[in-house]
Order: sequence, then structure tokens, then C-alpha cells
Amino acid sequence: MNAHRMKRAALYAALGVCLGGLLPSLASAQNVSGAVAGRATAGDQVTVVSTDTGLTRSVTVGRDGSYRLGQLPIGDYRLQLSREGSALGEPVAVSVAVGGTTTVNLAGGGGVVNLDALQVVGTRVVNRVDVYSTETSFNVNRQEISRLPVAQDLSAVALLAPGVVGGNSSFGGLSFAGSSVAENAVFINGLNVTDMYTRRGFSSAPFAFFNEFQVKTGGYSVEFGRSTGGVINAVTRSGSNELQGGIEVTAEPAAWRASGRDHFHRDGTAHSYASRDDNSFFKTNVWGSGALVQDKLFLFAMYEDRSDKGHNTSSDALTWFKNKADNGFWGAKLDWNITDNHGLALLAFSDEGDVTNASYNYDWDDAQLGAYGGDSVTETGGRNWSATYTGHFGETFTARAMVGQNNQRAFTHSSLDQACSPVFTDSTYASRLSRLNGLRPGCHPTGTAVAERDDTRDVARLDVEWQLGQHLLRFGVDRELMTTEQSTRYPGPTQLSYTAYVARPGDEVWDGANAYVPAGVTEMLRARNRVSGGTFETEANAFYLEDIWNITPNLMLNLGVRWDRFENRTADGDAFIRMDDLIAPRVGFSWDMKGDGSTKLFGNAGRYYLPVTNNINVNFAGGLTDEYTYYVLDGWQQQANPVTGAPYMAPIIGQQIGPVDARMNTGAADLRQSVDKDLKAVYQDEYILGFQTMINQAWSWGINATYRRMTRALDDMRINTTPCGPTPSTLWPIANPGESLTLWGDSSIGCAEEGWITIDTANSGYRKGGSGEVVGYAKPRRTYKALELQIDRAWDEKWLFNASYLWSRSDGNFEGPVNSDTNYGDTGMVQHWDHPSNNERYGPLFNDFRHQFKFRAAYALNEQWSFGTTLQVMSGGPITAFGVMWPNDTVAGGSTSSEGSGGGTGWLCVANCAGPYNQRQFEYSPRGAFGRLPWTWTMGANVTWRLPVEGIDLSARLSVYNLFNNQTVINVHQRYESQPGQFRENTFNTGTRWQAPRYTQLMVTWNF
Repeated sequence: MNAHRMKRAALYAALGVCLGGLLPSLASAQNVSGAVAGRATAGDQVTVVSTDTGLTRSVTVGRDGSYRLGQLPIGDYRLQLSREGSALGEPVAVSVAVGGTTTVNLAGGGGVVNLDALQVVGTRVVNRVDVYSTETSFNVNRQEISRLPVAQDLSAVALLAPGVVGGNSSFGGLSFAGSSVAENAVFINGLNVTDMYTRRGFSSAPFAFFNEFQVKTGGYSVEFGRSTGGVINAVTRSGSNELQGGIEVTAEPAAWRASGRDHFHRDGTAHSYASRDDNSFFKTNVWGSGALVQDKLFLFAMYEDRSDKGHNTSSDALTWFKNKADNGFWGAKLDWNITDNHGLALLAFSDEGDVTNASYNYDWDDAQLGAYGGDSVTETGGRNWSATYTGHFGETFTARAMVGQNNQRAFTHSSLDQACSPVFTDSTYASRLSRLNGLRPGCHPTGTAVAERDDTRDVARLDVEWQLGQHLLRFGVDRELMTTEQSTRYPGPTQLSYTAYVARPGDEVWDGANAYVPAGVTEMLRARNRVSGGTFETEANAFYLEDIWNITPNLMLNLGVRWDRFENRTADGDAFIRMDDLIAPRVGFSWDMKGDGSTKLFGNAGRYYLPVTNNINVNFAGGLTDEYTYYVLDGWQQQANPVTGAPYMAPIIGQQIGPVDARMNTGAADLRQSVDKDLKAVYQDEYILGFQTMINQAWSWGINATYRRMTRALDDMRINTTPCGPTPSTLWPIANPGESLTLWGDSSIGCAEEGWITIDTANSGYRKGGSGEVVGYAKPRRTYKALELQIDRAWDEKWLFNASYLWSRSDGNFEGPVNSDTNYGDTGMVQHWDHPSNNERYGPLFNDFRHQFKFRAAYALNEQWSFGTTLQVMSGGPITAFGVMWPNDTVAGGSTSSEGSGGGTGWLCVANCAGPYNQRQFEYSPRGAFGRLPWTWTMGANVTWRLPVEGIDLSARLSVYNLFNNQTVINVHQRYESQPGQFRENTFNTGTRWQAPRYTQLMVTWNF
């Protein structure tokens, strides 16, 4: 068999493997595009031809000498100028990037006149300065990423962009330009795949499935909405006329992974054990692509098999967990060029997977594995599809229509769910773990709630472009219907979780309980009952209109407006939150200062709205039971796991102290006291001014300044007094803190007559315990200021370099819809407004990292060897102390029994702390008063070897992440007190998270 036949045989085998992993129905996807524009002689014709698919598009140069070819699939093209049917000059090879416009100015003879403003890579020209863009964004394709040590996920790509940092709290995520991790949007081929329940994550696909990435950090057009953070816009690979295929094997052996470090509290008790944790990862990716019908129908298909195994130790070293996941990904992209002017793109992929977590008793000192304690299974992901039609009607009118669906599942369950209740010990109990005789507390393997949730997003949108002389009119509509089916409860016969903690005799068990820890009792048990569920919908609709106006050949003005509408519904389908007529104007300009596309001054101003996530529907429209009961802990007794027989320690539940704390219950059949009648949407205003220029065909540099301001929040807030007087029980409505709140007044809250009542929450709504003083809540405010400098040396087949520095400042009295200060990630319900003392401090916020340096470089020694590196250096965030009380109040602003509950106050008790509330003396502690976390830096490096044999594309890449194995602390405990004046000596300002240890990855790729 000759080499050609071998190549074809390998290709068909690869396609067979890929298609074997697909379901019978191939669904669809949107073809995200770019454009080519510039200047030429009026009346001439400009034609582009795709080198991959033969797609041909033409346009006549306008009377003003400008031309534009929009909605082009990303890739490489040949551009030809013609006059009266005759070609002028030689074709020009141009590259089209996602969301960008390549500027090519042509002379009367067909030659490129702005060649100095373009970079030549091989035979292609690439635009380094996009004078048609008024946003701040970062583009990178799959080939460029392959030269660098970048982890294979979308988040790692986004982290290359200036101003993007990882979320340092327990729920991870990404922070764009000072925003919280729950404010971003992620698109795959135009399909929104953002987590609709909390907005903290998104659907995923293998790195090799993508062709190009665009990371928008600000100033994005009215086409994009429902985000006040950033946008990740990813485009998948497509088939071409050339038959191609490949196999890629990736290995991350446990032996190539550095050990984590064990961490201890100040008194020597353990905080967490990580030195014996390990993980190994192995995957095989097979893909194939080609033309099913030459120049007409193209297929790209991929299947990836993954094996992920590891083990880790619980923080108390009493349990050993073995984790195993054997999952597969499948995906396909089908492109049909019906004609040169009409096309259909279909996409389907599945990121379904599950992880099995088996638990064992463990003796840390003897390193002995004990009895099997059961397992749990976590199911994630879903099947996703979209279909996109693109039609060009004449030279000036283009329409694009898309329908699609995004599915995400979250289900954690165990064979022990019926038999075992979750039992925990908190950080105060660390010194008393010896009482458990080396056994784990409770028999449930993980202690996590039994939570089954299926989220479905149905998407439909229409986008239109119409060129009218100097005006490019863009308008569109889109609709998303987001449905959540959810049920949550704690496992075990009582459906309660239990947490043991150390208490002090005389302490109130929970603020307002009027019940106290009995004399002689130092150990308590906190039981929690949390139940929610139902089927809920949220509908989001939008319409946008945009005029991209070329006022002069060198000055472009972008005038846009977006109209949004959000509607959150109950399980019965009735709207309980409706936000209409959300008008978001956006305006930008770009000045091509030299007229050749090499230098631009640009600016942007706009408003961006954020929708309400589906977890609010579940917790309010479905009713959330969230209750705490407190018991004396009368010791521990050894019992046997009813399923596995393994020994464990069960708490002996003693006398109940005080009533049940039911203050956190929300929702009811009548939601008029649960949701503000006139609830308003959260929005952010943003202003950007920037400059970018080319030094030569390879080097460019730029500078830009950004200012963001958010002055509205949407969260649950504590209301215990109304115009009718003090309420018999505390209300927790979803509202806009610091603004007017309208609720239904009736006898249940002390109103003599029924009717709507309005509370000015900036001045009222909260009545202090004891003194009876009525106060309001500080108005929300979050600001972000940044100055970014960047210099770039583009890849020229030999080397590349990019360096950026970002100075930024993020100030305010709330982070956003999550609360990283206390690691509380229940979006929109995060303690910022649980008490007026939670938000009265204005100062540096959690995501305030003043200095950020990012570097990346690659170098090809020869055709066989190449090298790459990345380096990120960042200053630490602020350390803020959180107390539990504030002056002249008996109601705590922070939980007196749990570090993560109740938010916390800016007041620390310094004298008479155990005395009457009006005799306590407090000291105010500003945000960031305890300094900053240390600087962190991490470097990655890789080396790539290519087989030096012509016609065989075989390579191996060895990448090392966190090369110097830095494990600096990146998050700390910030709760200063456990009770008034009782310092959390062992935990305050001690670490909760550290940089991930070094690991090494080997990737072997054969393309044919």
C-alpha cells in the first residue's frame, strides 16, 4: 500500500471512530464570522475565495471608495481585485479572524497599498490593528496556542488576556475587569453555553475541538448582552476540501505531578492534608474532516476518550477518597454551502460525564487504608446543538438565523443516601478530633446534599446587516428560554446535616434565639435542614439596533442600542419577576489616524444589564426551607456503616438548645412579600479610551484605560420593620438594596389594612435589636479603574513575544452576585444585605489586584525543535477582618456559630464584649485593614519536537505548568471573631487555598 492510500485509510478509520461516538441525529451550530474591508477604486470588484472550501464572495467598491465583505467564515482567503471582469494584479492571501475585520487597501492596479500596516505570515497577511473595532478584546487561534504552555481549557485561554484573573474563592471561575465570577458569558459558535443556574461555569469541549478564540474584556457591541463581566467567544473547527485526520494522545501521570503541601493552624492542628494527594489523566482524541461533496458539503467529527483517576485526603485526614472518571466526548460540525450566497451550519456535541468517588477510613500516621465507606457519583454535562443559516441577498444585505439548545446536568448521589446522614466538624473542632479515635465522623461518603438538577436553554436569534452607503446597519432579535428542573435535600433518614463545633458557655446559640449554651457545655452540634425543588423557567428577550457609520474614510462611529426583557417564572408558569424596557445605549469611535490601518485611537461607552439566575426561581418561587437547630453534643459513639460495615463515629445528640432558626426560609405561594413589586435589573456602565499602533510589520503596542461603575444590586435582604411597624418575623425579599422596596402589607407583618407598602431601604427597613433604632442599608457601589499597557511581537514562523502590564483598582461595598470574602457562591443570595453592617464599608474588594504582569513567548530553533513559555505575576488581594456584631444592636451581622454564614461586620469588639449590648465597645476596621496577600507568580514552559520527515506530521510536546512549583497562599480566612471579642486565633488570616502544584503533560500528535 502506498503512502497516499495509507493516509486515506487512516483518515477513514478516524472518521469511523468519530462518527461511531455520535448519536444518529446530527444537530447544529452558528457559524461565527469575520470580515474584510478597506479602500479601492470606486466601481471595481473585490472577490474573496476560501482556500479551504472554495466559497466565493464578491462586492462592488462604493462611490466613496470603500468596500466590505462581511459574515465570512473564519479562515484563509485569496482576495482579487477586478475591473470590468478582468483581474488586476496578483491575488492577495488574507486571514479572517473571529469577530474582526482585516483591512486591505488596494491600489488601482490591484496591489496592496497598506502593506506596511499588515503582517505577512508565510503568504498570508494578518491585520494587527483592527481599525473597525471599538472594543478591548484578545484573539488567538489553535495554532498559536499550540506553541505555548496553556492548559487545555477555555478558562486558560481567557487568562492570557490582561485583566482576567482566576476566582480565588472555593467556587473558582474567572473575574474580568474587577467583576465577580458570576457575570460572564461564554459562546460556542454563537450558542450561549453559560451556566444558567449560577453563571459561574459553562459547557465545555476538548481543546482540539476549537479553531479560534476571542476574549472580550470590555466595550463589546450591542449584539452581546446579559453580561457585566467579560465574554468568551469560541469557534469550532470545520471541514474543508482536503481530507484530513489526526490522533492526539495526552498523558499527565501522577508521577509527573508535584506533591501538595500540608497546612496547619497556628496551634499546630491540621488545616488540610495534601501531600499524599495525586491524580493521573490520560486521553485519546481522534478526529477526521473532509468534503462529503466537493466545494459544497463539509464534515468535521471528533471523539475523545478520557480517563481521570486520583485520590485525595479529607482535611481532617480521617478519610481517603479514590476518584475515577472514564468519559467520552463526541462532536461534529457540518457545513453546507448551498450556494456561494446561502449556507447552513450544523453543530452537535456532548460533554456528558460522571465521576465516581469512593471513600475509605484512613490512618494518616500509619498511612493505612481502612474499611470501605461507600461511594458517590456526580453526573455533569449534556448534549448541545445549534443550526445556523446565513444568507447574502445581493451585495449589501446579509441575514443570519440560528436555533439551538444547551443542556447541563448536575446530579450527585450515593448508594448510602438513604442510610447515612452527613456529619462534619468545623475548624474550631480541629484540636478535639482525637475523640473520634481516628475514625471519620458519620457514614456518608461525601456529606454533600442529594442535588439533582437539569438545566436547558432553548435559543433562537436573527441577525441582519445592511450596507447603505457609509452606514452599516445591524439589527437583530434573540430569545432564550432557560428551564431548570431541580430537587435538593440532605441524605440520611432525618434529611439533616450535622456539624460539630466548639462553643463557650453563656454564648447565645444564634443571635435572637434568647437561648444560651448551658454551663459546662463546650461542644455543640448544628443541624441543618435544606430542601428545595420544582420546574422553573426564565425567559430573556432582546432586540438591538446598530449603525456603524464611516463619517470619513478614517473616522468610524458606532451607535448602538439594545433593549432587554427578563422574566422569571414560578413552577406554575406565572411571572414573579418581570423586567421590561431595559435600554442599553452604547457608542464607540475608531479613528484610523494614518489612514492605512496601522494606528487607531478608539473609545467606547455603554451600559450592560445582568439577568436574574434560575437559582432565584428555585429558592423563592419554589420555596426554600433552610433551617438550623442546635443541640448539645454529648460525645461520640462508634457504629458500623449499614451498607459496607466500616466503623465510623456517630455524634450523640443531646438536649436541643433554643428554637429552630427558620430565618433563612424563603418563598411561598404568595410571593408579594418575597419579591419587590418594582424590582429593577442590575446594570453596569463602562467607559474605555485606547490607542494602538504598529511599530513595524511584526511589532505593535497599545494603551487603554477602563472605568466601570455598578450602582445597583439585586439580592435577598433582611427586613424586620415596615411603615406598619416591626414585623413579627423577619422578611427576606429579593430587592434592590438601598432603593425603594414595595411589598404587600397585611396582618402577618403587622399592617392594620391590606395593601402595597413602600420602604426606603436607604433609610429604613432594619430595626436594631435592643435599642429599637431604625436604620437603612448603604447604597451599593462598585467601581473599577484600570490602565493597560501591552506590546506584541507577532509570530513570523520564528518567534513571538507579548507582554502586558495592568494597573487596576476595584473598590466598593459589594463584590457582585457572589461573595468571595466568605466563599459564598449562591448567586444573588450571598449575605451582602443580610444585615446593614454587612455592606457599610466601602473599600478595596476581593478582586482588587493592583498590579498584573503577563508574558508569553515562543521560539522555533529549527523545523524540528521549538520552545514556549508563559509567565504571570500578580500582586495580592486585600485582607479584610469580619466581626460578628456592631454598635447598639443585639442582632449579629455575622454568624456566631459558623464562619461562612451571615456575612460579617466591619466592627470588632474590644471591651465589655460579654456584657449588655449597650456597654460593648467596638473598633471600626476598614476593608483591607490587615494588609494584602503576597504576590504570586507562575511560569509555564514547553518544548516541541517534530519528526523531520517530509510528508509525515508527527510531533511530541512536553509542557510543565507552574515550573517552579510555587504554592503561595491565594485565599485566607477573613472571619476575625466567632463571638463578640472572641478572636479566631487559630484561623483568621490563615490560608484556605494555595496555588496548584507543578504538573507535567506529554502530548503526542499525528496529523494525516
